[in-house]
Amino acid sequence: MMLCRAAYCRRLFVRSLATEASSSSVTSSEPPPYVPNQPQQQTKQRARLHPHPRPSPSQLHPLPELPPSFGRNQILPVSSSTRALLESIVDQFNAPIRYAFAYGSGVFEQDGYNQPAIPNDPNSPMLDFMLAVTHADHFHSINLQQHASHYPLHARLLGSDYISRVQTIGPGVWFNAYVPMKGVTIKYGVTTVDNLCSDLLNWKTLYLAGRMHKPLRIIKDDARVRLTQQVNLTSAVRAALLTLPAEFTELELFERIAGISYAGDPRMILPAENRGKVGNIVRKQAPQFKELYHRLVVGLPGVHWPAYLSTIKQDTSPNARSAHLKKLPAGLLKRIERNYASHSGLPSREKDENQYWVKMAEDQNLTRAISKEMAAIVRTPATVQSLKGIVSAGVGKSIRYTWAKVSKWWKSSGSRKESKDSSS
Repeated sequence: MMLCRAAYCRRLFVRSLATEASSSSVTSSEPPPYVPNQPQQQTKQRARLHPHPRPSPSQLHPLPELPPSFGRNQILPVSSSTRALLESIVDQFNAPIRYAFAYGSGVFEQDGYNQPAIPNDPNSPMLDFMLAVTHADHFHSINLQQHASHYPLHARLLGSDYISRVQTIGPGVWFNAYVPMKGVTIKYGVTTVDNLCSDLLNWKTLYLAGRMHKPLRIIKDDARVRLTQQVNLTSAVRAALLTLPAEFTELELFERIAGISYAGDPRMILPAENRGKVGNIVRKQAPQFKELYHRLVVGLPGVHWPAYLSTIKQDTSPNARSAHLKKLPAGLLKRIERNYASHSGLPSREKDENQYWVKMAEDQNLTRAISKEMAAIVRTPATVQSLKGIVSAGVGKSIRYTWAKVSKWWKSSGSRKESKDSSS
């Protein structure tokens, strides 16, 4: 009994020693030394002279890079001097530009007009540019500070917000005309990338898409625009094929495509545009048109166009035509469907969609309906933009621009008359 009690007391003694050692080790540990809070150094923001642009959706979620060969038909060659001139002009703008191209008789030669623009040559034609930006208000705010003289007085007074609001009216473009730069006179339009791509895909106004059916020189490229431009070019081919017979020449195809943006344009009724302009463009720019469209045409089913021939053949059966018809841009296709809404011979689209398109494609009036609806798309935006030019350019520049157009038309009409008299 005494032995058990002794053993129990020994265990208690050992346990107490262990507890004391453990508690002493905890209490004896000193707290970490006090370190005063250091004031965080504020990184000094550099002052910005202009508002910083907001990131666009494409910048937040960038498009995957396109293959290097994709859209190579859009890169049309120009002379080294012309290329250097165009690039140097676009480089003059401090405001951010995502996509830029030059077009018209100042870049590619047109029949009956002067040679492309040459610096310090008073007879050089005006160079036409289109600049696509992410945010119009931001672009104009910077451009007003750098190039205030490009804008009329009232636009300078009312500011970039007013300019960007006027820009959205109609086809969504603001033009500055008769701007001297790098020894030449230029006219440049400003639009947004969103507005440009929307028109290229849907043909809502055909104001921008129609201009880009014809040869142009890309100065600043953008993957999104290049992709939608390839769709736009293919759509132009499909629309043209639906209005052409089973066999035709390449010049007929080019004239039909180039004429899309001029059909319905009110300027073609007045003596402000040369009525033979489509032919003038195609005759001198046929090689550029072929570079733009040949690969796209031969890639479509039912079309035969050897590169060494100028004659094109296509399958005009209802099935082949319906394949083109149902892939037209939404803006045009909706108008055509409304045109045929009361057509009694069409089956219900909900019951048999394929037969619906085939029946529409075999209708003899389809060609006329397509031409009519394309002209209707062009008419209103082109009229609005012509009226808007008085606001964006000012009365003085508008009169000067109109007079230049009339003079050019008069000269070209006179030259055509002389050539007819001499041939007879």
